[in-house]
Amino acid sequence: MDSRHYKIKSIRPELPNAVIHDNMSVDERFQNLVLRPIIKFQNDLLIAVFKNYIKKHKSVFYDLSIEKRVDYIENAIQKDMKLRNAMKGMIIGMFTVEEYEIYIQNSSALNKRMMNITKQRLVSQIQIFEKPEFLTAV
Repeated sequence: MDSRHYKIKSIRPELPNAVIHDNMSVDERFQNLVLRPIIKFQNDLLIAVFKNYIKKHKSVFYDLSIEKRVDYIENAIQKDMKLRNAMKGMIIGMFTVEEYEIYIQNSSALNKRMMNITKQRLVSQIQIFEKPEFLTAV
């Protein structure tokens, strides 16, 4: 295997709670062994991208209730193809060639899993998306 393969794998975080069973589907195994570690690794970048998305869309996000903010994140990731494709690219770009070969066999289902995990990560860190002026020290 080439050095890219080893370098990519070596920088991914270990997820000790990742569950792997013999009777797991290929997609679920891929999700737990590949997608989750990559999305965790790319977390800061995904947050920066979403902060920029909020800014580019006139910061209406900041005027919403928490429930509406969750809906906003879900809708943005599901319906804004430019955002969705950018996030997918950040994740797919961290695949090894072998992982990419597995991914293209069932990309539609794996894209759903990828975006659901990404959405869950953003929602679970929703406090990070406060107005920038509220986050500065007084």
